[in-house]
Amino acid sequence: MLGQRIVTAIVLLALLIPALWSDAAWPFPLLTLAFLAAAGWEWARLNGTAGPPAAAWAAAVVLAGLLAWWAMQTGTSLHGLVVLAALAWLFGGPWALRAGIDGWSRAPASARRVLGLGVVIAAWVALVEARVQGLGFVLSVFCTVWVADIAAYAGGRAFGRRKLAPRISPGKSWEGAVCGVLAVWLLAWGWWALQSSWPALGPSLFSALNERFGPGPAILLLTGLVAMSVVGDLFESLLKRAAHVKDSSRLLPGHGGVLDRIDALLPVFPLALALTWR
Repeated sequence: MLGQRIVTAIVLLALLIPALWSDAAWPFPLLTLAFLAAAGWEWARLNGTAGPPAAAWAAAVVLAGLLAWWAMQTGTSLHGLVVLAALAWLFGGPWALRAGIDGWSRAPASARRVLGLGVVIAAWVALVEARVQGLGFVLSVFCTVWVADIAAYAGGRAFGRRKLAPRISPGKSWEGAVCGVLAVWLLAWGWWALQSSWPALGPSLFSALNERFGPGPAILLLTGLVAMSVVGDLFESLLKRAAHVKDSSRLLPGHGGVLDRIDALLPVFPLALALTWR
């Protein structure tokens, strides 16, 4: 299992890193659209659709993404879509977790699938817009989520006592969540300290929050983004619990599915963009 995880991670990074660093406008949007289409397929399957109909939802993600890409290339602003998604996550995410597995299962399956389409497309638009903000910005958002997740896992294993959401994800603890927040604070401090040494990366999420709100509010907002990454993670766990499955799919050997890898990113990218756009 560990060998599979390592090989899969290497392959994914081998695809992602050249696309991120490319001077051309199309590699990163097309690569991430393929991933998000797979996530749309998984979402449909987790909500009662299998076989060709689930593939149709993946095709719908691709079509909607291409239309959004065309709109962005013609100068149409999609800021409203990203802000709407950010607000939906901010208020709807905690509400869905409070409603729990039973509440989610009682919602009409068609509404759940349509919601998934909107979540996935808004996340993809936010990803593309984040890359437009600069390499440093998109990397700093990725690193915020990855560092928070790794630190929460390690901290939970070492110190975890109080369960965060025992019915949805028994392995998560409040102590782990606090470790995730502290690790992101350290990441932000280190990035701020070293940013002048990486001028080619350009502005980061951390510098953008600092410039717009000041150091104190920036730290509080980063804490909120870490909290929302946990909401995204728990929400995907809720989907899997409701569907009685362990992983969203087996597309990524050793890692499960695409949703299993991007769940925390789904709310964070729209929120990060909504906070830093001027």
